[in-house]
Amino acid sequence: MTAHARPADAATVAARIAQLPDLSMEDLWALWDEYFDERPKHHHRTWLESRLAYRIQERAFGGLRPATRRKLEQIGETGLLPRGLRRDAHRLLPGTVLTRIFDDVEHRVLVRGSNDFEYQGQRFKSLTAIARHITGTPWSGPAFFGLKAKDGQKEMA
Repeated sequence: MTAHARPADAATVAARIAQLPDLSMEDLWALWDEYFDERPKHHHRTWLESRLAYRIQERAFGGLRPATRRKLEQIGETGLLPRGLRRDAHRLLPGTVLTRIFDDVEHRVLVRGSNDFEYQGQRFKSLTAIARHITGTPWSGPAFFGLKAKDGQKEMA
């Protein structure tokens, strides 16, 4: 399939994305070259896979609306969710993956259910326990993962 071909359906897109972790790095880079004009300075496999997965979906189904893209960029720059999303943050759906870069390391947490989180193969009952595990200091888990404002910071409107 070329970079501009549109998969026939969602199942085809899902199958293509599901194959990404099984590709060799050589094949992953070849796929990257199909979808992007330049190679990134990043060479972290998970990062490459996530960008390819997004691009595959974007080509098949269209990209984000400009307003949505701006809001996501704002969240990325500040690390804070808008008030409306923070109110619902305690209702994270199972399967949600929270990501935070701390000390130049990407930390990913899988929400398994209410009070059930997985980090690096270990189960935790709270995001705060995970934040404490990562930082070695008492830190609010929801604040650490950008679900609420940290003390002393302005909240996003």
